Amino acid sequence: MTTGSFIARPTATGYTGVYVSFDGTPSSKLPLLVTAFQYRFGRDLEAMTRHLVDNVAIGWEELGSDLLDGAPPGIVAALTGGQPWPSRTLDNLLTPDGSPPARITVTETTVANMDVEWGYVLRPSGVEVFPTMYADSGPVVAWDADPLTDFGNPASWPTVTPARSPAPSTASPLPTTPGTSRTAARR
Repeated sequence: MTTGSFIARPTATGYTGVYVSFDGTPSSKLPLLVTAFQYRFGRDLEAMTRHLVDNVAIGWEELGSDLLDGAPPGIVAALTGGQPWPSRTLDNLLTPDGSPPARITVTETTVANMDVEWGYVLRPSGVEVFPTMYADSGPVVAWDADPLTDFGNPASWPTVTPARSPAPSTASPLPTTPGTSRTAARR
């Protein structure tokens, strides 16, 4: 299945990440990402983000079962069907002019022009997941989610509400008359 996606880190303006070529659907990526966070990376989001986003030269061909290292055998068996496969980066790309291929970076400003259907932003509270053709943000699936959750059904996703800055107040100040305190005006 060649459902393109991306994995990213949040930025001040949105996100920046790297392209993933193979099987980018939530039912495939969310179990791997949640399990990798909990076990392989020991809940160290920065280490996970460096591995998946920052230290990739071009992009990912696919994310593999090596991300499940350290997980209980029952979880690994359930997620792989007993068939392990390695993560593979996009290393064998050829360009028309023979120059070295460039990193396939995905940001909130480039995503519309790329062949990606799903986005995964690695946030402190969980993985933000969204269909790139229909939305520019989405629910955040909690890092402590059960990796065996039915991630093919968005209604069953254990989501969290990310902390957001409070919206500025739109309420008008109460009218006061000269010499009247605001407290007196409210009585």
